[in-house]
Amino acid sequence: MKKDGVPKGKKSKDKEPYELEAKPLLDHLKDLRRLLFFSLGVILACFLVIFTLYSKELVQWISQPIVDMNIDIIYIDVSEAFTSQLKLSFIAGAVLASPVVFVAIWLFIRPALYKNERFVFGFMTLFALLLFIAGVVFAYFMVFRLAINFFIVSGENIATPMVSLERYVSFLFSFLLPFGVMFETPILVIVLTRIGLVNAKILSKARKFIILGVFVVAAILTPPDVISQVLLALPLLVLFEISIILSRFVRPRKKEPLEEAV
Repeated sequence: MKKDGVPKGKKSKDKEPYELEAKPLLDHLKDLRRLLFFSLGVILACFLVIFTLYSKELVQWISQPIVDMNIDIIYIDVSEAFTSQLKLSFIAGAVLASPVVFVAIWLFIRPALYKNERFVFGFMTLFALLLFIAGVVFAYFMVFRLAINFFIVSGENIATPMVSLERYVSFLFSFLLPFGVMFETPILVIVLTRIGLVNAKILSKARKFIILGVFVVAAILTPPDVISQVLLALPLLVLFEISIILSRFVRPRKKEPLEEAV
């Protein structure tokens, strides 16, 4: 005798019942609202702590690549220093609060996931976060300083360098963000493999085109010097090879046939 397509006395390994009973839509919306307010509250609290205690130190730390070149950072607008500290403090506060926010999101989503999905979702989320952080750290400590040096050197004997604090902060994050995103390549490949769009064989056959594409992307995201382009392209190629290996262990999701009406 069967119940819901599963023989009686047997439990589906892939589809276990939810731990919590289904809630009305209004209750889910209330939970979502509480999650949003809680997340914003945690970020705001971290922002206030950093802005009050560490904003000046934060500005000094991110300005170090310029200071090391004996170039002073200036501000040309009355509120520029203040707004730059606000922006940096908010970003730092969001990063500091991210573990708590991720846990809150996980607790909100968890009841809607099956047991096997919880482990996969949690692992993928943590892996994506670590890859993003790795990309940003790599960009700041390895590539960003070379980029700053290139731009400063290219302007020698032309004009005296005067770096605006607000524009420097904007340039910094416009530079770091693409690196963090590009380091998510393994996650993208795993998702595409899972939904059946690619697999290890397809990726291996397309390797030469991928290599060309990586160097094109590196040339777009970095200054026009070979060193910066290579420093971005090499880790991306390593991540691509890791992605091929990971895709061998990912099985495409099977499409379940529609259940026949009884």
